[in-house]
Amino acid sequence: QLQLVESGGGLVQSGGSLRLSCAVSGDTSDDYNIGWFRQAPGKEREGVSCISTRDGNTNYADAIKGRFTVSRDNVKNTVHLQLNSLKPEDTGDYYCAAFTSPCRPRLTSARMRPGDYWGLGTQVTVAS
Repeated sequence: QLQLVESGGGLVQSGGSLRLSCAVSGDTSDDYNIGWFRQAPGKEREGVSCISTRDGNTNYADAIKGRFTVSRDNVKNTVHLQLNSLKPEDTGDYYCAAFTSPCRPRLTSARMRPGDYWGLGTQVTVAS
């Protein structure tokens, strides 16, 4: 069992930055991948980024590549998502999830799967 808690969301002007955090607690003995997903109002959830806690390998969705950076702190069991050059279309609820399935395919299929662990999300609002 894992528990994930997101933090760091807020209101920011277009072009601004935020740093989201995903604190993972519970049985962290297995190697999980941590994915970041977002859901804009009225739209389907989409994958944003993913990082392997085993080897640090990262993956990014094309829409945010070059602007967002995912990193991990295995000592603190925390994964961060640095959001730079934010745009109004980045507005949404951002979620982190832990799963054992491979990272890259999860960026194109953001639905919840059995065995996943998800946080409750943190809201990001980018004003134009």
